[in-house]
Amino acid sequence: MNGQNRKNIHPGLAVAIIRKEDQHSGKQTQGRVKDILTSAPVHSRGIKVRLEDGQIGRVAAILTEE
Repeated sequence: MNGQNRKNIHPGLAVAIIRKEDQHSGKQTQGRVKDILTSAPVHSRGIKVRLEDGQIGRVAAILTEE
């Protein structure tokens, strides 16, 4: 699934995000979506979300549910 399309993202989904301060290094942070912050249906750099632990970043990857 694509992290650039808002329709693919919903609360509780396991994702990897890139926080603003990690953009240069590309370091990814994993967690579950609490809120979707981007209102546009598509965003070229990834949909911005807030994780359940409060961290905010753009979705780099949607992790497979097991």
